[in-house]
Amino acid sequence: MAAGTGMETGTGTAVGMGVRALPASPNWYSSRCSDASSDGRLFGFAARHRVCLLDVSAAAAPTFYGELIGHTDRISGFAFCHCPGQSSLCASSSDDGSVKIWDSGTLSPVLEYSLHQNPISALHWSPLVKDLIVSGDEKGVIVCYWHNRSDSQQFFPEPRTVFCLTCSPHHENLVAIGYKDGMVVIIDISRKREVVHRLRGHEDEIHCLAWCPVPGEERLPAWQDELQAAPPEECKVPNGELTQDTASKKGCYLASGSKDQTIRIWSCTRGRSVMTLKLPPTKRRGGAVDPAVKERIWLTVHWPAGHPTEIVSSGFGGELLLWNLTQPGKRKWTLLGSSEGQNHSRIVFNLSFVKHQDRELLFSISMDRDVKCWDLSTLDCSWTMPSLGGFVYSLAFSPVDTGCLAIGVGDSMIRVWNTLSVNNIYDVKTFWQSIKSKVTALSWHPTKEGSLAFGTDDGKVGIFDTLSSSAKNKPPQISSTYHKKTVYTLAWGPPTPPLISGEESEQPSVTLYSCAGEGIVFQHNPWKLNGEANDINKVIRDTNSIKHKLPARTEVSWKPDGKLLALGNEDGSIEIFQAPNLKLLCTIQQHHKLINAIRWHHEHGTQPELSYLIASGSINATIYVHNLKNVVENSSENPLTITDPFRTLAGHTAKITSLSWSPHHEGRLVSACYDGTAQVWDVMKEEPLCNYRGHQGRLLSVQWSPVDSDCVYTGADDFSVHKWHISKQEHTRPPQGKKSIELEKKRSIQPKVKAKKKKKPAGKSPGKQDANDTMNGDDSMKEMLLEENGVSDHEGEKEAQEAELADKVSVTVSRDTSSSACDYSSFSLPKPSVTQKAAPVKKESPKERPTPDASLKKRKPRSILPFSTLMDHRSKEEMHQDCLRLAACLKTKDNNEDVSPDLKDCIHLGLFTDRDSLHKMIDMEGKHHLENGHAELFQQLMLWKGDMKGVLQAAAERGELTDQLVAMSPMVGYQAWVWTVEAFAKQLCFQEQYVKAASHLLSIHKVYEAIELLKVNNFYREAIVMAKARLRPEDPVLKDLYTSWAALLEKDGHYAMAAKCYLGASSPYDAVKVLSKKGDVTSLKTAAELALISGEEELSATLSLRCAQDLLLSRNWVGAQEVLQQHKTLFGQRLVFCLNELLCRCLSERNPCERKSPVPPCYHSWELNREASFFDMVTEVWQNVLGMDTTEQATSAQEQLRRIEHPPSTSNTHPKQVLFHISHDLALAALSCHLGTWDEAVKSILGAVTRSFDAGNFTLMQELCSIVLPEGCDDLRDKLDSTNSQSMDACRSLEGFMAYRLLYDLWWNPPKDCLGLQKAVLCPSEQTALEKSCISGDPSPEETVQTATEMGENFCSTTEVPKCETQSDSRTDCVDVVDRQSKLKGCQVLLSEEMAALQNTQRDIAEVQETLAEMIRQHQQQRNNLQENTDGNTQGSNLEQSSETESDKPCSDSNQMNCKDEAKQPVTLPELTKQLLKAKQKLAEFPDNLKVFPFPDVLECCLVLLHLGSQCPPELQEEALALLRKHGDAAVHKKAGRSFLT
Repeated sequence: MAAGTGMETGTGTAVGMGVRALPASPNWYSSRCSDASSDGRLFGFAARHRVCLLDVSAAAAPTFYGELIGHTDRISGFAFCHCPGQSSLCASSSDDGSVKIWDSGTLSPVLEYSLHQNPISALHWSPLVKDLIVSGDEKGVIVCYWHNRSDSQQFFPEPRTVFCLTCSPHHENLVAIGYKDGMVVIIDISRKREVVHRLRGHEDEIHCLAWCPVPGEERLPAWQDELQAAPPEECKVPNGELTQDTASKKGCYLASGSKDQTIRIWSCTRGRSVMTLKLPPTKRRGGAVDPAVKERIWLTVHWPAGHPTEIVSSGFGGELLLWNLTQPGKRKWTLLGSSEGQNHSRIVFNLSFVKHQDRELLFSISMDRDVKCWDLSTLDCSWTMPSLGGFVYSLAFSPVDTGCLAIGVGDSMIRVWNTLSVNNIYDVKTFWQSIKSKVTALSWHPTKEGSLAFGTDDGKVGIFDTLSSSAKNKPPQISSTYHKKTVYTLAWGPPTPPLISGEESEQPSVTLYSCAGEGIVFQHNPWKLNGEANDINKVIRDTNSIKHKLPARTEVSWKPDGKLLALGNEDGSIEIFQAPNLKLLCTIQQHHKLINAIRWHHEHGTQPELSYLIASGSINATIYVHNLKNVVENSSENPLTITDPFRTLAGHTAKITSLSWSPHHEGRLVSACYDGTAQVWDVMKEEPLCNYRGHQGRLLSVQWSPVDSDCVYTGADDFSVHKWHISKQEHTRPPQGKKSIELEKKRSIQPKVKAKKKKKPAGKSPGKQDANDTMNGDDSMKEMLLEENGVSDHEGEKEAQEAELADKVSVTVSRDTSSSACDYSSFSLPKPSVTQKAAPVKKESPKERPTPDASLKKRKPRSILPFSTLMDHRSKEEMHQDCLRLAACLKTKDNNEDVSPDLKDCIHLGLFTDRDSLHKMIDMEGKHHLENGHAELFQQLMLWKGDMKGVLQAAAERGELTDQLVAMSPMVGYQAWVWTVEAFAKQLCFQEQYVKAASHLLSIHKVYEAIELLKVNNFYREAIVMAKARLRPEDPVLKDLYTSWAALLEKDGHYAMAAKCYLGASSPYDAVKVLSKKGDVTSLKTAAELALISGEEELSATLSLRCAQDLLLSRNWVGAQEVLQQHKTLFGQRLVFCLNELLCRCLSERNPCERKSPVPPCYHSWELNREASFFDMVTEVWQNVLGMDTTEQATSAQEQLRRIEHPPSTSNTHPKQVLFHISHDLALAALSCHLGTWDEAVKSILGAVTRSFDAGNFTLMQELCSIVLPEGCDDLRDKLDSTNSQSMDACRSLEGFMAYRLLYDLWWNPPKDCLGLQKAVLCPSEQTALEKSCISGDPSPEETVQTATEMGENFCSTTEVPKCETQSDSRTDCVDVVDRQSKLKGCQVLLSEEMAALQNTQRDIAEVQETLAEMIRQHQQQRNNLQENTDGNTQGSNLEQSSETESDKPCSDSNQMNCKDEAKQPVTLPELTKQLLKAKQKLAEFPDNLKVFPFPDVLECCLVLLHLGSQCPPELQEEALALLRKHGDAAVHKKAGRSFLT
């Protein structure tokens, strides 16, 4: 079993000759962290941050070959080079970002590179290119590195997490990569665009990829398609015997295993999946796993060389399956491992294949921490190598079953190793039931075979029966008494009181003693573990009448004959007690530091006196041996104190963790130490004999083999147990000085532990997920693993740094070690990032209290008794003086004498004397606090003293009341409490903490005051909550709160919130009003709905109408109708809105405006009857859509609309408003037509036409006439009642406007051959501005048109005129002059003599009124000026002057237009009055029927007729001239001309 050379070479270690080891467990959740060398000699696997190598060349069992050491973080990938001649080279990748290449022969690193920026997740050494290593990281970067030429190349095929990658064994440039999300990509590293295929099909992590060992794809399609048909002999795929054409054929199959529980076989030429294998639900056989734990699945696959038709894969629980790919239908699989218990019990991570001496072997690593070797020819397990997933805290050989070694490990499992097994040198049983924490202590029953006691990190003590036939599944007995902290030591010993009773038969011969971190030793009755265990300190106190405090116990050891008990203590003392009543015989005061190990010499030597030797080790590095023979034999009444050792064994440089006497020699001892070595001593000669340095960590446990005198077993925090031979070690003593430092350095290359938050389970590095769970690790993220929980990769480390459990350390080595055996490592480490091992700082490390790091130290709270504390921290002399004074003082008190006067100077001693003195001390401390401004501490002290009332009054006066004081005030009494709360509320108001003040007032039931306080300070919301919660619903305070808040909110413009308040106050009307205040569409709509809900129907209707009119402005007729339809009273308005919509549609269709409106119109999708007249079309829509079915409905709608009067339009009225008012008139007209009242209809139509005329929108008037009366007025006249003079007058007026429109139509559309002069006179603005009263102050006609167009009403734009001309050009020739003249004769109705006279008189009246108004305005202005200038002038300007100044103005003003002459003659007031009277008399003479209805300006029409020139019939021209001469003058002509020429 020789393994390596025993030399320490490079940074690897070849363990010394003949070492047998249980190594650290392989890392978990890596796609490839183990591999076998191609020569079949070595198998390597990553274990935390090292690689463990096993020599597997022997068929029987592997031997431990050595370790590759150098990485500082978990290793994520490991692979051997499989190219011929390089079988000793291998590569590893780590979470520290580096890839290292090693020579396994010398265990030394060859080279290292760090090209990844992220943790590396996969690695493979190309099987074809001997120096190519391919690696991939968590961000998706692939690095190819050719180490012979130090050349590298990076690829980034996908921005996903790489889970595994494999280089093709047939094409040197192909690499298959599997990703976390189920994608598989094949890349060609020789090409620029590297991706060859993206293989999609898996739904979850790709755990493994394996290429078919045989290239070419010609056979495999047959698996799916032709297999059934083909004869059997053709089905066989040749086993590696390839024909030439097959090899040359491109392509190869690839297998992938995924977390989605399927294996897929992919064709690389076709880039798709050709076969899918679903994992079968295999029945677990002999699995030792807790059924409550949900296993996660890991599906690794291996395609063995030379077996192209077979694939090996892992299964659900740990089974391995061999798939036969040639089977048709359901894929056939075979289970590896024929007999019970050959399988793994947990998921398998990696499979590695090797062909060695005609045997085909497969190696597997698993979560169950076993490494297994399988023979593929028999499918049986050749050997199993157990491994350890945590620190080895404890080793114990069974005294009954010789050679049976129990191992307590930090992975929550106990291993029982039968070291004498012949067939299987690694015959190990595992026990894990009910442990659930690190196993820190073990002890075999001295006589009962298979009874093993264990203790754990969480304080549990239990007993396993390791012989039970169903041992795997039988849980241990657990003691019902738990320790509060880690169990350090277990020992079987004779029963002591109270277990000793009269009858021998009723008690066990031996009981179990356990000692733990809280410093207590319990005695458990193994027959009644569910009973209460006894604290042996009680017996010790009773037997020895001890009053003082007993020290904390850290170690317990019974002399093998059961007569003496040794207890090791935290203060370094060792006490020896005599059984059975535990009488104290002596105390050994030697170590002065926490005791870690005590061992009695065995009894079976030739010199019986040696059985009295007791060896002890502590945090001091020196081992002391004492001989207690004299003490026991000459026992005196009083216990002795021993201060001189019998022998001293010096040489170690760190704390001692474990000791073991040789059972084969006399006076020979082996010690395990934190310096990383085990030392064998000849005690009698005080000589070091041999030093073992094979471990890579600090030693925690040691046992001398009971069967081989040359053999020792050691366990360490490197997760391993070593069995080594004393005779084969080259060193004799522990490493000293420099060597020790080197050893520490070597060992310090351990994972850098990230700073860890206190609560995280050991071993979770915050930055890593999968990474950390696998330093054979902690299953952390993946699942809460019972078996190992918490000893993860870093358990390793951190705990190592943390003074692990078996070690019982004291505060910190480097600081406390007084002897020269100080820990050098703390000085030797170059980098602070590598944590020193021997200076542990731990949250609750085993037998020590933590030393907080200064930088992390919290600020210490201020002392409440600073003076007395200070006095008690003076020099030693003064303290001694105090003790003497105090003793004297207390003595005089006992003798009822007065307190010694000395005490006056030492007020701080009041702490230890009577109450008066204490009060003095408190007063002094309080005064000190007040002087320093710490009132809160003063108050606390007064409370302690009992003077609470004074404190409260003083604090209230100073405004220093606090919550704490108020909370304490009830202890003074009810009144005091109420008074304090009121005072505190006032104080809080000064500090503007009104809400808190109100809460305090509430606590003394002052509800109204609390509410008022909040209200006054504008905390209305809080006040309402309080009032609603505490007062009756009808309380007026609540309504007042709502209305006050609403008023405030309304003022600030928060209308919706104010409305809610009014609703809360049951005032829905106010809520509606405030909501409608904003006036936007949504507010109005909501307000209307709210009014409807509240029963305010009239208000709701008003608001709905307002809302609908707003919607109309934004051209949303659909919305408007929706709002109106809720109210029957608005039915008439619905008709108007409907007509408005139809009218706008007609207008926009007739004149599609060039400039589109910014808001698109929202019309209804009604079906319209375009053939009918406008009124008929409207009526049809009313009936079909709005449901106006009956005459009554029409009549009531007409009544509704008649009640509404709109003001007359002017040129300033908004075009949309004009159009809406016109729609109202037309709706009345349509209703009248529908009801057959034509007299009413004609008046309504005339109203609509004159409204458009008054608004100065001539185009609109034209369009209206042509839409409503396309055939003129003749039809209408026929339907009228000719006896009704009023309707006949209205009809005449309507005819007048129709003729007026026609006149201008002819004037604007002259015949083609008309004079150029007329063309020149044309002005585009004419057609929109023909309005006689248009004065220069109004918007220009162009503006009027523009606003109309921009607002979206599609009236004809100013550019129409030229268009008309071009249209006229395209007519047949020229408009027939005869036709024009006949049309002009129709205009004769306009030349009415009496109308001209009436209009002239009306003009005169208007002119006089304007002059008068101007005069009054100026007079007013002068008066104001006079009042402003207080220079005492009388009102010097009379009316004549005022009119004079008035006439000074240029006559171009419109109000000066009618001056009879241009001269500036002053007009007096009487003259004006006279003129007005005269004109009014003249007006009265005209018949009334002329004055009722408006009529176009006659003189203006005359001028237009004259301008038409030759087109106009001569008789019309003469008539027009006559009218102009009679009624016109220059001013009138000018005004009328301006009306149509500008």
